[in-house]
Amino acid sequence: MTNETLQTIHSRRSCRAYKPQQITDAELDAVLEAGTYAASAMGRQSAKIVVVQDAATRAQLTRMNAAVMGADSDPMYGAPTILVVLADAHANCAVQDGSLVMGNLMLAAASLGLGSCWINRAREEFDSAEGKALLKKWGIEGDWIGVGHCILGYPAAEPKPAAPRKPDYIVRV
Repeated sequence: MTNETLQTIHSRRSCRAYKPQQITDAELDAVLEAGTYAASAMGRQSAKIVVVQDAATRAQLTRMNAAVMGADSDPMYGAPTILVVLADAHANCAVQDGSLVMGNLMLAAASLGLGSCWINRAREEFDSAEGKALLKKWGIEGDWIGVGHCILGYPAAEPKPAAPRKPDYIVRV
């Protein structure tokens, strides 16, 4: 059995090469709205999505993320949009709530023909003094956990096909 949603789930792949052209506001709004409809523990909506499209802030996040890795490469793969997903540090299921937002963002992007990829190390970035200063600059008060970055853009290359699923992925009891 298959439908459009299942087809999107089957075909979505992480994109690691982007065209420099910025996505449209309508595409961005659709992806963001999907993120806001992610399931959350007790419906508390503990996550927050920060949209970063300006070159200076993208460069700062890229530099911070690369420093956590101990590298000088571009961990954001040149994506023109970075969505930073944060979660309320005092929520019992903060990371789970933020992870569900990340999943919705990536599936929505795929459904629109956009490339996306989950970029890690947001926790370390926003645990740092520089990260906390960014949150303050953005007007985000309180204690927040960096869950991930959902990078977005138009793919510069066709994604590789999915690897075969491992045989013991599902255990029925």
